[in-house]
Amino acid sequence: MQQDLLTFKDTTPAQMQELLALALHVKRAPSDFRNTLQGKSLVALFEKPSLRTRVSFDIGIQKLGGHLVYLDAQANNLAGREDTKDMALNLSCWADGIIARVYSHSTLEELQAHASVPVINALCDLYHPCQALADYLAMAEVFHDVKGKTMAYIGDGNNVTHSLLIVGALLGVHQVVVTPKGHEANPEIVSLARNLAQTTGADIRETHDISSLENVDVLYTDTWLSMGDDTPLADIKEKFMPYQINHDLLQQSGAQYVMHCQPAHRDLEITGALIDSEASLLMLQAENRMHAQNAIMIQLLGERI
Repeated sequence: MQQDLLTFKDTTPAQMQELLALALHVKRAPSDFRNTLQGKSLVALFEKPSLRTRVSFDIGIQKLGGHLVYLDAQANNLAGREDTKDMALNLSCWADGIIARVYSHSTLEELQAHASVPVINALCDLYHPCQALADYLAMAEVFHDVKGKTMAYIGDGNNVTHSLLIVGALLGVHQVVVTPKGHEANPEIVSLARNLAQTTGADIRETHDISSLENVDVLYTDTWLSMGDDTPLADIKEKFMPYQINHDLLQQSGAQYVMHCQPAHRDLEITGALIDSEASLLMLQAENRMHAQNAIMIQLLGERI
């Protein structure tokens, strides 16, 4: 049966632990998997620009023995030329998998509905599952066991927040989501994550009060300047600067580490000093994108080899 990765919401805690362990194995012993995608070709369909996602998938697939064809939907004028259904049907004729970085989750759902090969969500408006797996891989490396640890996500409730909530719930990670009013995470996804957390004992809290944040292990933030957002910077700073990750917040919260999925805007959502400090996991997160994604592809395509 075809498998896809759109959200992780249908994954069990045991499966999530298994995938995390596989990602760690891929990182520590890459030679064990160098021929896993031998003879396989994947297509990357990107509606949105990328540095980390594109390069990590491209090089990662090469390290697994496979081949990637990159399609820039904007540069190649693919958007609007034909139905997503027809694109899925055509790509399935040649490719062994489709990696899609798109604006709308509905595009992924349509690709999934009509493709006969696995579809991997490389980012959409609601989820960023590959990033979340890479992030928890980084935490697993520094803490050895993530279960029972507490992550505080601070800033704009977005696609990264949603995937961190889902994967964290499955791994037993307690989470505090701290956002300005009007920028909360999607309530349906928060509810879904809370239901998943009941099976692992994880606790999920939401608050607008940054001053109450304490006793956490990791501070996590994301850009306040989303791609395509034309909100004036002055307005963004007025609302979000109280939620900046800085030395004072690190001390107040008791966190050992800071995380950011990047691209980061230094001295906005996080200070440059913390990005460059020993508390920063940013480069470990970036490095782990490739290993996490390779683990996902090994799992999805393994039975097809």
